[in-house]
Amino acid sequence: MKNMEIDETKEPKKRKRGIVYLSSIPKYMNIAKIRELLSEYGKIGRIYLQLTENEVERSKTKKRKKIGGQFFSEGWVEFESKKVAKFVAATLNNTQISTRKRSKFYDVLWNIKYLPRFKWVHLSERLAYERAVRKQRLKTEIAQAKREANFFSHNVDRSRKLQQKQQDGNFVPPTIKQRDTDAEIRSKKENESIDDRSNFLKSLFG
Repeated sequence: MKNMEIDETKEPKKRKRGIVYLSSIPKYMNIAKIRELLSEYGKIGRIYLQLTENEVERSKTKKRKKIGGQFFSEGWVEFESKKVAKFVAATLNNTQISTRKRSKFYDVLWNIKYLPRFKWVHLSERLAYERAVRKQRLKTEIAQAKREANFFSHNVDRSRKLQQKQQDGNFVPPTIKQRDTDAEIRSKKENESIDDRSNFLKSLFG
């Protein structure tokens, strides 16, 4: 039996990626700028920045603007190394984004938190859920607007028909029965009581 050579070299372990959370995004900050600033500490994978509510509504009605002109509320940055992600969060949190006085971010602090056991798929699931909720809310608002429009249209048509009947002379105003007064109610009850007593006596004595 021939000797077989076995390659015992182990495959290099895949590095576990780490994700940091940016709880606030300063004005004029965008994906390109974040990648530029944080790439100094290690290799960066994916970045996602959440548009503010105003920007989401604006993007539905207007043409898409340049990324630099949009405003974001929060963000997630994926580092290729879990250790680097932890280091960045521990080192940069509550520190100045830029030490240059002319920088737009001179007076702004980093708000970074490392997310243990958090994977990018979790973020994708959350975003999908939020989109579904937003879509359902939009459907509800549209349905409500349609109901209000139909109700208004129905009242307008009804008003026109009544006006037409008045002009034609065929309009008969509806009779509205007023509620009896307390005195009238007591009088009716007394009369009913007298009639009942009379009928009772007649049944006894003929």
